Amino acid sequence: MLFPQFADNPFQINLSFHKIIERLEETAAKKNGTETKKAKLLLKKIKQFPELREGIKSIDQINNNEALIAELLTDLFPQILSLNEIKAVSIPYLGLTFNYTERFKNILKAAGTQFEFNIRDFDEHQFYIMSCCIILNAFYGTRLDFGKPLFYDIPTADGIVKHYRILYNADFLEILPTEKAKMLNKDEIDQLMDNYDDLGLWKEKFPPNSWQLNGFGIMTLFDATVENAVSSLKGNLLADVDSSELQGSLETIFRSIFKIPDLHIGFTSFDAENDRFIHTSFGQKVKSYMLEGRTDTDCQKMLLSSSYKTLVKKHKTLAVTDLPEFAAANPDSKLSQHFTAQNIRSFILAPIVKNGMLLGVLELVSKRTRDLNSVNAKKLEIVMPFIVDTIYRKVTDLQNQVQAVIQKNYTVLHPSVNWKFRDEAMKYIRSKNAGKDYHPKEIVFHDVYPLYGQIDIKDSSVTRNQSVTNDLINQLNVLVSLFEQLQQSNCVTNAEQQLLDLKSFIEDLSTGIKADSEQQIEHYLGEHIHPLLIKNKKHTKVIARQVKDYFKHTDKLTGDFYANRHNYETTLTLINEKLIDILDNRQAEVQAYFPHYYERFKTDGVEHNLYVGDSIAPTQQFNATHLEHLRLWQLLVLCEMALEQYRLKKTLPYPLGVTSLVLIFSTPISIRFRMDEKHFDIDGAYNIRYEVIKKRIDKAYIKGTRERITQQNKITIIFSKVEEELDYMKYVNLLQDKGILASKIEEFEVEDLQGVSGLKAIRVAVLHNQNRPIEVTFNYEELYKQLNLAAIETS
Repeated sequence: MLFPQFADNPFQINLSFHKIIERLEETAAKKNGTETKKAKLLLKKIKQFPELREGIKSIDQINNNEALIAELLTDLFPQILSLNEIKAVSIPYLGLTFNYTERFKNILKAAGTQFEFNIRDFDEHQFYIMSCCIILNAFYGTRLDFGKPLFYDIPTADGIVKHYRILYNADFLEILPTEKAKMLNKDEIDQLMDNYDDLGLWKEKFPPNSWQLNGFGIMTLFDATVENAVSSLKGNLLADVDSSELQGSLETIFRSIFKIPDLHIGFTSFDAENDRFIHTSFGQKVKSYMLEGRTDTDCQKMLLSSSYKTLVKKHKTLAVTDLPEFAAANPDSKLSQHFTAQNIRSFILAPIVKNGMLLGVLELVSKRTRDLNSVNAKKLEIVMPFIVDTIYRKVTDLQNQVQAVIQKNYTVLHPSVNWKFRDEAMKYIRSKNAGKDYHPKEIVFHDVYPLYGQIDIKDSSVTRNQSVTNDLINQLNVLVSLFEQLQQSNCVTNAEQQLLDLKSFIEDLSTGIKADSEQQIEHYLGEHIHPLLIKNKKHTKVIARQVKDYFKHTDKLTGDFYANRHNYETTLTLINEKLIDILDNRQAEVQAYFPHYYERFKTDGVEHNLYVGDSIAPTQQFNATHLEHLRLWQLLVLCEMALEQYRLKKTLPYPLGVTSLVLIFSTPISIRFRMDEKHFDIDGAYNIRYEVIKKRIDKAYIKGTRERITQQNKITIIFSKVEEELDYMKYVNLLQDKGILASKIEEFEVEDLQGVSGLKAIRVAVLHNQNRPIEVTFNYEELYKQLNLAAIETS
């Protein structure tokens, strides 16, 4: 059989050149001329081989007439284009091809004798239905667009697979029905159009060998290797494939693009926060040549300063065509040494950048010099958009995974320490992807300096109790008056006991409210008073209106019986919002100076903890100057908060003031993240002393007195060592010179607390008579400079 590729075919194929021969006969019938003579001569040769007109039955007939067929098709296969075009005679969708152009012959020669013509991803189902569609379009006049792109994958002599798109010319084919052909009506054609997957239906309407296909087709191949590689790359990047498959598939694709048979591909992630190259698998492990044998490395140690500037800072491609030569010229290059050890001789490092952010580096490496260079590096431009989008998606997915691990095992974290939790989460994810067990570890920061401060709303508990008392007395007085009217009007009987109870509550409140007074009174009113008012039907119009007004005032959101409590809550809210707003905004500023852990707690006022040291910011060099600046910052921000609250006090429902406190602890401590409690805590027996002091100090008295160590409008600084006092006196003196703190300084000892003794304190008032703007009074940068100058003069 001449066309054995598929078992069934709707066509009886008759390979012939009758249309070309008929055109020759038309030319030969014309008046004498060069073309006429040529046509007559060729017809004379053809006459001896009737199969060329009537139909070729075997491969031998093609081989035996190879030269004559080539002569017959000269106009369609011009010799001048033979080295450029990839063209041959063929029947659409079948593997038989012959009469190749010279370029086609060279391609097949390089592919080897084992190569067979097979259209990629093309099976009998597609072949049969596409053949039927040819009939429908040619004979029935339909316009079915069945022409999906078809490709041949043909290897080169050095093993690179090239991809050629197939184009068919059917000008020299004719389609005729045989006696087996079924004539179809519109409904049957519509049915076929709705049932592509039903091959049985198509074979029923177009039985095998029921149509005649006469003539020949011309197949032209177009080298679409790069475009096809890009398409394949997109598919591979989107697909969830096995790690080893992904590495091999990517290398096959890039080898096609760069025409380098043994090109290798790698990828290395970039950690911008720590300025490090890291090996991130994204769940689909791709080799990292820059990190071979390591999980991460410092970018500036790996790269020369010029290479670092090019790749990491400017986000430009780095190409080295001759690594031995480059290494000889740059003996200190760690990258050169690392690549040389892997037998790499030329390479391209291409930055993967999204929204101005470096995500990682794509690595192309070769074992030969000159294979990779700045010229062919430009080929990356056609694939980079897909790689960038994929890596960005993978990075985002990984960040989501990391955050999920952190939230599950830790908590929402301050940015200054998030890096360490992220590193631990990455270890967990890498181990999970590698099929290994790994339990996230506790996070510890050693040798950090603690800074604790609080600003407390003075007499907040007393004010709350008074606001509750005033509201309850107001409500009870209204009820006493209402019940007296009810008795006089005979609207209620036997209410003497209720009146006595209400008056008793008023007397008790006038001497002082107890912890449970509010709940006790509200419970009594709900059980014994309100039911009498609601159920009674004998109210006069006047009393009924008073009862209605009473219940209107019991609304906890808008009622007058809660007015004082609302004023108290409003006062606390406004004060806390103002204090927190200042502290958080100033925190954002000082974090840029030196990263440190920060947490705050809102109570009747605001507490804050700061921890600073090398272990929290390992990429920066921590020194005593940083600690001094943070201590000055803390004292200064407490002054600013106190001053702003003083200005706010005039507008508050209750004119409450604040007290401020700073605890000095100059010995470095360790903090540990408690997995069970999801927060940081002091670590170590000795360090617990610091936590004990924090919890007990704010209610302490001056030793030998009943005077609290904190006072309204003043800042109290607690310390235990003389050196600590001397250090803080520098900051106090600086703020006194700026007119922020008063000139008078009180010094005293703190009473012995449970488990703590020997504490001392200084106390100084915040000046409130300033009319200067806050940004002028509290110029933090200027004060830092003055602190530095003072330190220089002292030294």
